[in-house]
Formats: sequence, C-alpha cells, structure tokens
Amino acid sequence: MANKAYKFRIYPTKEQEDFLVKTFGCVRFVYNKMLAERKETYEKLKDNMTLLKKQKIPTPAKYKKEFEWLKEVDSLALANAQLNLQTAFSNFFSGKTKYPKFKNRKSRQSYTTNMVNGNIKILDAHIKLPKLTPLRMKQHREIPSHHVIKSCTISRSSTGKYHISILTEYEHKPKKKEIKQVVGLDFAMDGLF
Repeated sequence: MANKAYKFRIYPTKEQEDFLVKTFGCVRFVYNKMLAERKETYEKLKDNMTLLKKQKIPTPAKYKKEFEWLKEVDSLALANAQLNLQTAFSNFFSGKTKYPKFKNRKSRQSYTTNMVNGNIKILDAHIKLPKLTPLRMKQHREIPSHHVIKSCTISRSSTGKYHISILTEYEHKPKKKEIKQVVGLDFAMDGLF
C-alpha cells in the first residue's frame, strides 16, 4: 500500500469559517492542556527517565466534562492533537527534537480528521466533513476511484485562505521493466576542485 495526498483550496461560508476557527482553537487548547500536564509530570520525574517515558498523555475526553464547548467540535480532531503530542514526545525522548512547545494563535492553524464509517465524502465540487455542511472546494484534479481517503487536514494560511489536504491510500504495484541494454561506464576522478 502507498499513500498520496491531494491539496485543494476550500471556500467556507461565514458559519463554516466560524466552526473551523473554533475547531482550530479547541485543538490548540487541548494540545496545550495535555502539554501542561505532561510538563508537570516531567518536572517531578525528570530524574527517572524510564518512569517518565512510561507516563501516558491524558486523553481529550478528560477535558470534555470541565469544558463543555469541546463537545461541539470534531472529536477526531482532538484525538489527533493527542497523537501529535505523543509524536512530539517520542521525538524528544529519542533525541531528534527539543522539548515540545506550547501552541499559540500565531502558529499554524490546522486540524486533522480521520475517515471513520464514511464520514468524509467528496461530492460535486464540495467535500463533506464531520460536523460541517458540505464545503465548497476547487477540485482542480480528480482523485482516482481506487484511492481510499484516510484523513483530511484543514488549514488556514496567514493570509486567511483555507486549504484541505486529502490523504489517500492505494495499492501500489510497481511495474517490472525488461532490461534491453546494459551500459558500462569507466570513471576516474583525479580530485575535487
């Protein structure tokens, strides 16, 4: 199996844009809440790295009782914030990156939702996403019918333009090429200048 992403421009209505901005904010809020809790644990256990690595990141569902407005947005977007934080900590513990930072409003505005039970559909010049009415989309190329949608990432640029990146999966069968001719090269290098 192989993956391929397709990026398109989307044109949300005012109500849809309000929902997208709210979702961006909720994803950022949950990410920062989980990071703050994890940071407290890190400060307590930083001398015991093996125990610290085993600590679980809290789930977004933990915050929904206290912050009711988190129920209004796509739960898969919040779950992906948790996965992003887990990846950031994995990279930190392996030495690939620095300690994860808090997100602010100036950072990239985006969220990812996953395909579950056909909740994402491409309709005639529109795309249907969870908890949203169909968004108008400028689909400048077709997604082949044998490609299966895995997830969608909605983002807003600093200029206020909205885009959607649709990640697809398909069965990749490399074509075998018949070797007709072989060329041999004799190469000598006296030095680099």
